[in-house]
Amino acid sequence: MDYIEIIYRLFLGTSLGALIGAERSFLKKYIGLRTFALVSLGATLFSIIATKFGIDPSSRILANIILGIGFLGGGIIFFEKERIWGATTAAALWVTAAIGAAVGQGFYLEAFVTTILVILVLSILPFIENKIRKDEQDHL
Repeated sequence: MDYIEIIYRLFLGTSLGALIGAERSFLKKYIGLRTFALVSLGATLFSIIATKFGIDPSSRILANIILGIGFLGGGIIFFEKERIWGATTAAALWVTAAIGAAVGQGFYLEAFVTTILVILVLSILPFIENKIRKDEQDHL
């Protein structure tokens, strides 16, 4: 892998994470654009580094990305007054790390498609959820 490819992967990983973060920022969530961009960038870089070591060390580095992002995501989730806050953002952050790792490994199509799916899930499914909740409340 040459330097141009490495730079491309780093910019692409950051950009895809930023797209998801922009959606979170647009909805005024506590974790947004910069955090998502940085998580994806970090996962991309770790993934690139992992490819330099070969198969066995590579899988250990990727496994630790998952572990680390789980720790970070756990700190985002709050329980308050019988309600859980931040689980969707934590899940989005988790999948953003996977997108960064995919870019770092050169799985561009998978990273693009996953980014689109995440944005669709975050932007369209809340309307369906609200409809379901409204229907449930109407039946009570």
